[in-house]
Amino acid sequence: MTSSELRAEVARLPSLGLVVAPTLVEPMPRLREAVGGGPQLLIKRDDAIPFGFGGNKVRKLALVAARAKADGADTLITAGGVQSNHARATAAVAARLGMRAVLVANGAPPDRPTANALLDRLLGAEIVYVESRDRRAPMMEEIAARLRRDGRRPFTIPIGASTPLGALGYVLAIAELVDQIPAPDVIVHATSSGGTQAGLVAGCRLLNLPTRVVGISADDSAASLEATIAQIVDGIGALIDVGDASGHPAIEVDDSFVGDGYGIPTAASREAIELAARCEAIFLDPTYTAKAMAGLVARVRAGTVRDGQTILFWHTGGQVALFA
Repeated sequence: MTSSELRAEVARLPSLGLVVAPTLVEPMPRLREAVGGGPQLLIKRDDAIPFGFGGNKVRKLALVAARAKADGADTLITAGGVQSNHARATAAVAARLGMRAVLVANGAPPDRPTANALLDRLLGAEIVYVESRDRRAPMMEEIAARLRRDGRRPFTIPIGASTPLGALGYVLAIAELVDQIPAPDVIVHATSSGGTQAGLVAGCRLLNLPTRVVGISADDSAASLEATIAQIVDGIGALIDVGDASGHPAIEVDDSFVGDGYGIPTAASREAIELAARCEAIFLDPTYTAKAMAGLVARVRAGTVRDGQTILFWHTGGQVALFA
């Protein structure tokens, strides 16, 4: 299958077209020098998607929210932490579509909203706070049931829009990438709810690319995330007629950079933030992309990727969190 054939197949599904042009692929020569040389380092700039402060959730929501619109929804419901990138992107999509957004956030209401929490309010989202992550999904269902009783038409979006439909946004992104550059040897990115990695893996498999896709976990164990990603990849085949999405590359998750937990910086992630900023004027966030970059830096320093090979860092956004 070619990239154009893959895009044509996915184009049969509704999409909002929130990513109107390919995001840039740029070299990172000064970072390469700073970490000791070795493989060529590239970065794919999904942090620079113009819509809604960008990031990987925009690609996924382009398909998921289009399905909501096609279904006649008038309200988008989703969840995340108080500083959730996904919640902010969902609120932005709802505003663009003239829909209501209800965000379920685990944590306490901030005294002074900053970063994503500030943007959520500017976008007009209703925010419902719960005490724990375990309460998010039940609260979303309670809100949806109440809205239906009130005659509204809610559409519930799982955490991170990490469904087979959302993952198709990153199947398309792989097709976009191979029209820009030769397939890299390794893609490194931040992984959490699994949809982005599922799309990257499925896209590489469908286009028969030799690329490894390494997800650096922001929170969950490798075993748990790999199982989730496999389920999402399996579901992609039910949406589009593209053949077999099994095989190479394997689903690889590295959970050794989580540190003390979700959103808690490590020495390696702090170094990664400074290296990316001072070498390449690239801004990372402390929860996701800094830990992913720490994983990339560790691989280069350890020599696990050889001279002459290429590592592409897929920047999934989230830099708004620097202002929290």
